[in-house]
Amino acid sequence: MSEALERTMTTARYRAAAIVMSVAMLLAQGACSKKTETAKATSSDSTMKGMAMGPATAAAADSSSVTMTAAQIEHGKIAWAPAGVGQLATTAVIPGTIIPNENRTARLSAPAEGRVTAVRVQPGDRVGRGQILVSLVGPGAGSAQSDVSKAAAQVAATRAQAGYARAARDRAERLLALKAIPRQDYEHAIADDESANAALSQALAEQRRAITSAEQLGAGASLTGEMVLRSPLSGVVLSRAAQPGAVVAAGTELVSVTDPASLWLQVNAPEKLASLFRIGGVLHFTVPAYPADKFDARITAVGAALDPNSRTLLVRATVLNGNQKLKPEMLASVAVESADAAMVPIVPDGAIQLLDAEPTVFIVKPNTRGGATFVRRVVEIGSRTGSTVAVTRRLAAGELIVTAGAYAVKAEIQKRSMPAMEM
Repeated sequence: MSEALERTMTTARYRAAAIVMSVAMLLAQGACSKKTETAKATSSDSTMKGMAMGPATAAAADSSSVTMTAAQIEHGKIAWAPAGVGQLATTAVIPGTIIPNENRTARLSAPAEGRVTAVRVQPGDRVGRGQILVSLVGPGAGSAQSDVSKAAAQVAATRAQAGYARAARDRAERLLALKAIPRQDYEHAIADDESANAALSQALAEQRRAITSAEQLGAGASLTGEMVLRSPLSGVVLSRAAQPGAVVAAGTELVSVTDPASLWLQVNAPEKLASLFRIGGVLHFTVPAYPADKFDARITAVGAALDPNSRTLLVRATVLNGNQKLKPEMLASVAVESADAAMVPIVPDGAIQLLDAEPTVFIVKPNTRGGATFVRRVVEIGSRTGSTVAVTRRLAAGELIVTAGAYAVKAEIQKRSMPAMEM
């Protein structure tokens, strides 16, 4: 009984092991099938992605060049030529200031101590030559006017004495001819006449001195002690420091007048640019008030030495300001060209195209079928002169570039650089 039971259990164990092995084999087959499907799907996706991305990647790789046929070149009116060569002067921009022309500016001061009684102008007023600007009163003017009156009285007295001496001399000469007086009396009359004339000359000189002193003080003919300051030129009032009622000392500046038709441009040039300035040279400048306008000034003075603190050279140029756009104390940007001009490639203005916001030229590689390959090249440009542009970097003189129809080449490159549509 026990042997039969043992055989039955052993058989059951074998069957259970066989079932487990069958299930394991089935699971393994299922896993392999899934891996194969996944690999196929992955391979299919990769193929589709490659088909979709392939044209875009190719286009991106070729976005810097384009090949065109002879027909396309003719249709686009594209022409090419070697890049020329020309001179490029280095230009530096330095600050400057517009100031009054001191040769045409009058800064009027109090001629003597006194009190300001009237100020007849305001800054910006137009004045004429000889116009009264400021009136003052002071003891110095009173004394000057008194001296003028005294000198005039002295001249009148000595003139009368000189007249009398001349008449006495003439009478003595007639009497001597008649032998009515001794010769000694005649000679005495001559001496009196010459002495009277000398006294008259002295009185006249004193009168001129007194008048000159009074004029320098601006004193009139009256004895009120009034002084007036008159404009020595026609122009505009630049500044006014005088205030009615103020007592001022001799030499105190009261008002200034300038001729606005001529101004100075003052520049403090850096030491490295000092050699570029010569008397008679022309400076070109702009001002913020008129950014579209360019002004010229001719150099009239160059400093003899550098400023020891700022290491700059003082340069002064005269500006003709007939239209009176410019005002004193305006700031200016002065362009200074270097004397040493570098030789650089020169291309037509139309050869430069902006591609991705960068100045670009197209290098030409012609083929034997009348077509050509156009390669984009980003360059750096310098100054423009007329219809030509100087290229300062990344282009050599003599290289074959597109000179006409560059826009058609640019459009073709932009079109080919666009990503292809996915299917």
